[in-house]
Amino acid sequence: QVQLVESGGDLVQPGGSLRLSCAASGFTFKNYWMYWVRQAPGKGLEWVSSISISGVATAYADSVKGRFTISRDNAKNTLYLQMNSLKSEDTAVYHCATDRAGERKGQGTQVIVSS
Repeated sequence: QVQLVESGGDLVQPGGSLRLSCAASGFTFKNYWMYWVRQAPGKGLEWVSSISISGVATAYADSVKGRFTISRDNAKNTLYLQMNSLKSEDTAVYHCATDRAGERKGQGTQVIVSS
C-alpha cells in the first residue's frame, strides 16, 4: 500500500531554515506529480508546493514563493522541501501527498517557528 513518511520537522527561530524529506513507497513514485501541503493550528489544509514527474516544473503558494524550494530524487523515491527565511506563520504540520488536495498524504512532520 501507499506509504508516505515525512521527516525533518523541528523547532526553529524566525529566519531559520529546515529541510523536510518524504520517503515514498508502495507506488511508482517516478510516475506521480508530488505535493507538499500543510495544516496550521486551528486551520484547514493548505497547498504549499507541487513538482512534476521529472522535477522540471514546480509551483508554489504565494505565501512561500521565493523562500521554499521543492525537489525530488526519483532514484531514492524521496521528495524534499527546503524552507528558508522561515516565519511564525509557517508553523504547521507538513505533509507530502500524491494529490494537491492532500487526500492521500503521510502523517506529517511538525514545524514550529518561534523565538
